[in-house]
Amino acid sequence: MAPDSSITVGGREIDPVRGGLLVLLVGVAVAGYGGYDHLQQRQAIDAAVPVNATITETGVESDGSGSSTGVDHYPVVRFEYAYRGESYTSQNVYPASVRQSYDTESAASDVVDEYEVGATVTAYATPESPGDAFLKNQQSNGPLVAIGIGLVAMLLGGRSALNGFRNS
Repeated sequence: MAPDSSITVGGREIDPVRGGLLVLLVGVAVAGYGGYDHLQQRQAIDAAVPVNATITETGVESDGSGSSTGVDHYPVVRFEYAYRGESYTSQNVYPASVRQSYDTESAASDVVDEYEVGATVTAYATPESPGDAFLKNQQSNGPLVAIGIGLVAMLLGGRSALNGFRNS
């Protein structure tokens, strides 16, 4: 970073040390959340109990605020199931709170194509969170992407803070 460069947050100029520390802190939070979600996935898979579920809706949702391609696509598969006498509805394909996104609509459609509305499938519920059942008893890479983004932010923020400290 050049000595005359600055970081602006909310219309206020922040020196490189404080700005770098802010980015570093955000990176720690994002990486920490990704790590936590990765651990939660593993625990959900280990505790999962198979249940019969009925597919009620399928589709692909798009979000234009995502990846470098400009649009992220998310498979949507809603299903109903019963666990210990209670009825639930879920749309979790994977046991992660970070939704799995795809760069192309066709890639997201490939996931959706595995399920047909009205079909009975096996879903997986956990005793700790029975309302958050999921269809694929495997981990997604969403939390790993969050960890990677967090690590990059930590490196950039740390570098900015260090350079700002050296230049002051």
